[in-house]
Formats: sequence, structure tokens, C-alpha cells
Amino acid sequence: MISSKVEGALNEQIRKEFYSSYLYLSMAAHFESINLKGFSNWMKIQANEETKHAMKIYNYTLERRGKVVFQRMDAPPSKWESPERVFSEAYKHEQKVTESIDRIVELAKSEKDNATGVFLQWFVNEQVEEEASTHEITQKLKMIGDNPPALMMLDAELAKRSAS
Repeated sequence: MISSKVEGALNEQIRKEFYSSYLYLSMAAHFESINLKGFSNWMKIQANEETKHAMKIYNYTLERRGKVVFQRMDAPPSKWESPERVFSEAYKHEQKVTESIDRIVELAKSEKDNATGVFLQWFVNEQVEEEASTHEITQKLKMIGDNPPALMMLDAELAKRSAS
């Protein structure tokens, strides 16, 4: 069984992961509205991954005989000034998620909850990938600047992403 502190932190992380999905779907809709379907594809797949992350924590919490309590979520933004701004915000968001996971890892250590610490290592590793991918695309967009043909090339590249 998990402590009430760890249970609360896991419930908060479930909310954050579902919010991430909601945010990325909003970003996908934004890209769709400006006819960047490859960017939209990338974000829809990312949204699906975030839902899987939330469900992974949900299932773990229940497996440890904890209680899952859903919390209110704010609406995400729906419009951005540029593709670079979207990915810059996605990168910053992933950094915040990493900080949140790290805090739960530390909490699990302080609560002597080794099982949760081990469980969270998957998320620690996943966040390295999440930050790297959003940062890489942000950097590409900075290099592209105001170059529509280059933007279209990146859009075509992002359209190739498929769900794993």
C-alpha cells in the first residue's frame, strides 16, 4: 500500500499527464487550423502518449491499493503566434513535467517507498526523450525562421511520425 502523500502526488501527476494530452491536442488543433498537418500529426501522437502515461500511473496507483481521485483541469491555450512558440512552450511544459516526476521520486525515497521509486524510473527516462524531442524541433524552427519552404519541409518530416 502507498502512503497518503505518495497517493496524493500520483493523483496530481495523473492530472498533469492528462493536462499534457489536452494541451497537445489543443496544439494539434491549432496546427490543423493553419494547415500544418504534419505538425498536427506530431502533436496528436504526443497527446496519445500523454494519455498512456496518465493511465500507467492510474493503473499503478490502483495496483498499490491507492485511490485515484480526478481533479479539475484548466483549459489549455488554443492559439499561438508561431510554430516555434508552440514547440518552445511544449519544451517548457516537458521541463515542468520532469520537475514534477523528480519531486515524486524524492517523495517516494523519503517515504521509503521503493516500489514507487522503481516504477517512476520509466518516467524519468521517458522525460529525457520528451525534452529532447521538443527541444530538437524548437531548435529546427529557430533555424528556419521566416522561411516557408523550410517550414513545409519540416511539416512533411513531422507527418512521418507514427504511434509506437
